[in-house]
Amino acid sequence: MPVTSSVAVVTKRPRGRPPIPIVDHPEPLWDVERHPLDFHGALDLQMRRHGEPAHRLHRAIKAHGGLTDRKTIFDWRRGIKTPQTPASLKVVDMIEARYRLPARYLRSRLAQPKATAGQAPQGVEPSEARRLAWHLPDDFKRRPPRERAEILSWVRTNILSGGTAYSQYHSEVSKHRFSLRFDDEVLPQRKKRGRKGCVELVAPPELQREMTALIRFKSSTLTEIGYQRSGVWGEETAAQREEHLSLLFGALAAPEKGEVRGLGAPIEDLSFAHLVFPAVWDWYVQWRERRRGFFTGWEAEMLLLAAALTRDKTGWLRQSPQLADRLIPIDGLVSSAEIEAARLDWDATCERMKEHALQRAREISRVARIHRDPFEPLLPILEAASPVGEYRKITDEILKRMPDARRYPLAAAESVRSLLMIRLGLHLGLRQKNLRQMLVCPKGQAPRTERELERLKCGELRWSERDSGWEVFVPCAAFKNAGSAYFSKRPFRLVLPDLGDLYRWLDAYIETHRPVLLAGASDPGTVFVKTRKRTSTDAAYNQNTFYEAWRLIIQRYGIRNPYTGRGAIAGLLPHGPHSVRDVLATHVLKTTGSYEQASYAIQDTPATVQAHYGRFLPQDKAALAAAVLNKVWA
Repeated sequence: MPVTSSVAVVTKRPRGRPPIPIVDHPEPLWDVERHPLDFHGALDLQMRRHGEPAHRLHRAIKAHGGLTDRKTIFDWRRGIKTPQTPASLKVVDMIEARYRLPARYLRSRLAQPKATAGQAPQGVEPSEARRLAWHLPDDFKRRPPRERAEILSWVRTNILSGGTAYSQYHSEVSKHRFSLRFDDEVLPQRKKRGRKGCVELVAPPELQREMTALIRFKSSTLTEIGYQRSGVWGEETAAQREEHLSLLFGALAAPEKGEVRGLGAPIEDLSFAHLVFPAVWDWYVQWRERRRGFFTGWEAEMLLLAAALTRDKTGWLRQSPQLADRLIPIDGLVSSAEIEAARLDWDATCERMKEHALQRAREISRVARIHRDPFEPLLPILEAASPVGEYRKITDEILKRMPDARRYPLAAAESVRSLLMIRLGLHLGLRQKNLRQMLVCPKGQAPRTERELERLKCGELRWSERDSGWEVFVPCAAFKNAGSAYFSKRPFRLVLPDLGDLYRWLDAYIETHRPVLLAGASDPGTVFVKTRKRTSTDAAYNQNTFYEAWRLIIQRYGIRNPYTGRGAIAGLLPHGPHSVRDVLATHVLKTTGSYEQASYAIQDTPATVQAHYGRFLPQDKAALAAAVLNKVWA
């Protein structure tokens, strides 16, 4: 008989102690009287208090569907990382529930208590994903596709792009850049705007020399011998005129069959001398009308510039007949016969251009439409009974969301900077340039003299021993309207009121937060400085970066987001610092009915307020009069 052998199966016992069973809600080992204010300290305290190391907490979270790992919890506890994605914030909520902590006990201690990464849907560019992260709800990816599409559309329309017809138009046309780039010598400090991936056409040397000559003629202290001029361009005006002329020449040089649908003229053939021919200007203003869909006041202003350049005695083109030597025919616009006639009688050619420009400007002004209504983004504020009180809600939102400076010094410094931008804008009513270029003199240092500030053409924030308060001193030469009757050649001086802890925030910003923002970068001496980053060590704001900084404040703290519950004012749209002047003027008008007093708030004249700043409607006037008349019936 065959022998049957039996093999015993031996079960191998696991080494070490068996894992401790998972308890849903471990009991605390002691009571806590003082809780840490930062996320890392609070998490470490609660883990020690409940007797759980990182690996045991990780097992419990993983058993309930958490998506983190043990090292992540260890890094959170040590302060190496912070939760930033919706999945990691879900784990934070699970830890709160496990330890039976109050709602948002841990989340409220984060510098950013909402998801800042991993929110955007697939296919979104990284640059847009970073902007979207702030404005999407934490459960965005868990919502139905239709609801996600609705949220994404609302954020893009009302927060990122701006919501108005003009902002949507500008967002679309700015994708196809066509202006020429001028590396001028007169305005070397002005930062050239560029965009990654954009091909910029550089103006040829001859055209650059002509642009430099024009800017020097209109902005130098003294004119060259033999030239006359009427009016002087400041730095900002010169930069603006250069940009407008860059667009004109860029449109002439842009390919005819490209996205811009320009004229397609050879760029090396272009000259400022072509601007004395009416056909060139007619083509340009009609090209803009086709591009936009209608004429605006912008085209009329450009034609007035053409008239000024060709004016008798003081026009730069009129006084530069040598430019005719560079004239080359442009197909369909300028013929050889017209060039020959211009060379023979330059004055007559310029005179015809001047008369044509004035006539066209009048014709366009009659049919021009408003495309960019400056009041549209501010309507919820301007329609309120107290516009300044409504705008002040933005500062309350900043304070509500401000992180702890001890744990998150950089995030806190940026929040304090945002707070003071809005506060000083509301107290001073200055234009963007004056607010951006305002210098700071810390306590205990000697302030700059009025003559020095006049030379620098900027104001200063400094401590006044006489008034025991922070004052803003701006020489009249620093203002755009320095010759206005408001100034009467006297400087602007205002002692800031110590309301809403303004002095406390100013002291903290100048002594603590401002150095954190600089982080060792060269100090430009201005009140507001940019955050130093690896890609940018220049701490000085320029016109564009300051506008974007203000717009970012409004996007994050001003616009009420119904999907996240963040933001102060429903219906508000993104805008820049100049809009604060509209708020101040409208507030004074609604309170007093006086254009003169409204002009005091923004350092201007009553006529300017009436034409550009104050939104004072018939119902506002009637309500103001009724408040006086109704007292009879009291």
